[in-house]
Amino acid sequence: MSNKRILLIIGGGIAAYKCLELIRRLREQGVATRTVLTKAATHFVTPLSVGALSNEAVLTNLFNLNEEREIGHIRLSREADLIVVAPATADLLAKMAGGHANDLASTVLMATNKPVLAAPAMNPHMWLHPATQRNVAQLERDGVTIVGPDVGEMAERDEAGPGRLIEIPTLVETITTALAISPTRSGSNTSTSKKAKGSLAGRHVLITAGPTHEPIDPVRYIANRSSGKQGYAIAAAARDAGANVTLISGPVTLADPDDITVRHIETAQEMLEATKAALPADIAIFTAAVADWRVDGKTNSKIKKKKSGAPDLSLIENPDILKTVAKKRKGRPTLVIGFAAETDAVVKFGTKKLKAKGADWIVANDVSATTGIMGGDRNTVHLITSNGVEDWPDMAKEDVAKRIITQAAKTLSARIKAGSK
Repeated sequence: MSNKRILLIIGGGIAAYKCLELIRRLREQGVATRTVLTKAATHFVTPLSVGALSNEAVLTNLFNLNEEREIGHIRLSREADLIVVAPATADLLAKMAGGHANDLASTVLMATNKPVLAAPAMNPHMWLHPATQRNVAQLERDGVTIVGPDVGEMAERDEAGPGRLIEIPTLVETITTALAISPTRSGSNTSTSKKAKGSLAGRHVLITAGPTHEPIDPVRYIANRSSGKQGYAIAAAARDAGANVTLISGPVTLADPDDITVRHIETAQEMLEATKAALPADIAIFTAAVADWRVDGKTNSKIKKKKSGAPDLSLIENPDILKTVAKKRKGRPTLVIGFAAETDAVVKFGTKKLKAKGADWIVANDVSATTGIMGGDRNTVHLITSNGVEDWPDMAKEDVAKRIITQAAKTLSARIKAGSK
């Protein structure tokens, strides 16, 4: 386990609640966390909850006599191996860039001689404001590491854009990298982290896997039987080929693979936002069995049985994630691969999907109940490209994954070479 320590400065934004998960995950990595809450942050999280997770005193006031006697802001600023500011609000970034020191958080940041990492989170308009962009540019010149923000839906439901706090697993990975320690996964005592040298070394591979759950009411949802096994196997194969892998996973019972950034989602709309936030990528592989429909206007209360019979559910179409990415005009991955789970005329429907979605490849398979493929450990696939159809024999899903990644790496290399001429 690590003996590293960070000082976490929590800013006053709605994303502050995510820092509870950050502290818990860092503790799993053996990283001790001491925290400073800004005055505004105490409106979103309490010192009691933060202290319970960190097992450390939570500091809030520059002029608290007891805190100063026991720790002192100068000592506090220099005892940690790294200072992390999350969420870094527009106000905190402005104070940091301007050299202010009028509260405990800003004073510590001015007094430290240790590296500083800031994870911004704010409304998209605030993030894109020229003043914020100037402040961020100044901080980067000053040597502060800025991570994020992500793109997606904000607390204001009608707002979407850059401003979401970077996903906690990604932030944990960034922090452990800055601390020069090897990250471990939850429930694992050792790490298999290694910088692989392979056919995809230095490339980013984005993969979706598993089902999505579309809520009907608080206890019921629309779903499918996808286990996520094929997608997880492809993610592991890409990692072993040296790629940096982002795996966006629906609800499955599989453990997170080592050395892979995993982002867990529930619904198709969440998967779409997580996919957009994970771009750009060199290769995108969409194995997820995304629910085609969701309920229009789900209720917040359990639907009760009535003598008049079953309720009428109005369904609306979910976003087409594969098509959205494959038909991007700007920032499209070099290679986009979709999956087609069919029960009849597998190659015919897979070929139609290739054209309709704008993908480069479609991996089609027969998921009829008699095949045992959905939820099983083996697969029989047909690789459909503009050059024709390859019928692969029955294989373990891990072998299918390795073969897909081997051919994808060759295709990517050829396209990059062709584009450079």
